Amino acid sequence: MNAEEKKILHRAIGGSALGNAVEWFDYAVYGYLAVYIAANFFPSEDGGASLLSTFAVLAASFIIRPIGGIVLGPLGDRIGRQKVLVLTVTMMSIATAAIGILPTFDTIGILAPILLLVCRLVQGFSTGGEYGGAAVFMAEYAPDRRRGFFGSFLEFGTLAGTVAGATLCTLLNLGLGDDTMEAWGWRIPFLLTLPLGIVALWLRTRLEDSPVFAEAKADGETVAEGESGGAVASLKTTMTYWQRILILMGFVLLLNIAYYTVLTFLPSYLSDTLGHSTTQSNFTLVVIMIIMMAIINPIGSLSDRIGRKPLLLAACVGYFVFSVPLFLLIINTGVIGQSVGLLGLGILLVIMCSCVSSTLPALFPTQVRYGAFAIGYNVSTSLFGGTAPLILTFLIDKTGSNLIPGWYMMLAAAIAFVPILLMPETAGRSLRGTQCPGDNDDEVAASGVELVGYKK
Repeated sequence: MNAEEKKILHRAIGGSALGNAVEWFDYAVYGYLAVYIAANFFPSEDGGASLLSTFAVLAASFIIRPIGGIVLGPLGDRIGRQKVLVLTVTMMSIATAAIGILPTFDTIGILAPILLLVCRLVQGFSTGGEYGGAAVFMAEYAPDRRRGFFGSFLEFGTLAGTVAGATLCTLLNLGLGDDTMEAWGWRIPFLLTLPLGIVALWLRTRLEDSPVFAEAKADGETVAEGESGGAVASLKTTMTYWQRILILMGFVLLLNIAYYTVLTFLPSYLSDTLGHSTTQSNFTLVVIMIIMMAIINPIGSLSDRIGRKPLLLAACVGYFVFSVPLFLLIINTGVIGQSVGLLGLGILLVIMCSCVSSTLPALFPTQVRYGAFAIGYNVSTSLFGGTAPLILTFLIDKTGSNLIPGWYMMLAAAIAFVPILLMPETAGRSLRGTQCPGDNDDEVAASGVELVGYKK
């Protein structure tokens, strides 16, 4: 790889990661400011009901994500990844910034939560094409032998966006206090999304499409842009890979229940449910996420050497065995025990995150990669990931058990174990061609090429 190719690769990685950071900055801000959003848009004497309504709006935005995936994913397989990613980051940034200027319930009544819902629905639709497109774009740009390392930067962006959102909210809480935060301070983080989005947009507009997609298009392996019936044909072709889409969905069930529990639900869980100091809880979570950022790229690099499946299986078994004990630590011990419990959940999560962008795009051939990923990922996310905070809040309220999140993640791990076992090992395999990566392992191995995790 020459200097110019390295420069293009780094720009592609940066553009993908920053767009994902913007997405997760928004999710972090919404989760960390949920109490203030509830007070401004869903005022109620019952704080639990108000918070439940806030998370219901978050869950509603996930309902539309599969529609975004169905529309934008196959579109990315027809017109190119880069064009769709420019569209998604534009929509996402504008909708998020708009939340920061919305009037509250006290000003315009019921119209306030309706407008909040509209903004979240626009975000949900754009996110339906954002994450899958960024993962595919990054994976197709990365060298096959280092896809785990470079792919892990997508989730580095996730963590960076979350840390930035959490840190900003924590500092604002410290500097402004609860009353000022509830009055107007909550708006600041949403408004800051706009300049972040502009930078991501600038990076993406300077990129060409991935070499893998460009080659497939030149060879006539994709549905031609503007072809009559192209959208329907592309979707039909995508759905012929339904078995692999189901495998992806089974794994993503665990990934996103863990994701949204740890990164979105825990801030309000620690302060509202367990009664811990908001500032202390936020600070602890920020430190743990910084630790996750420090180790995600080395773990991604490790997956290039030993394969993705050993790491994914280890994380899955870890969640099954340790979820409940870790939550017992969080609930029943002091600051040190709580920190150990949170760190344990974070380490298991970062093991999975390090492999996402290198594993899931490699389940599909180039001509359907974006669409199949986006559809499977977003259907699973809308059903299980985005609804996790709402379901957990509801179950804790009804059962009175603060251990519900631990049992929920344990159940998710039990379900995800078989799909992970069924995944092919794709470390080091090429993403080029019309076959699924790994389908021709016997042929490649017979030519003398060493394949990670290959068994006859």
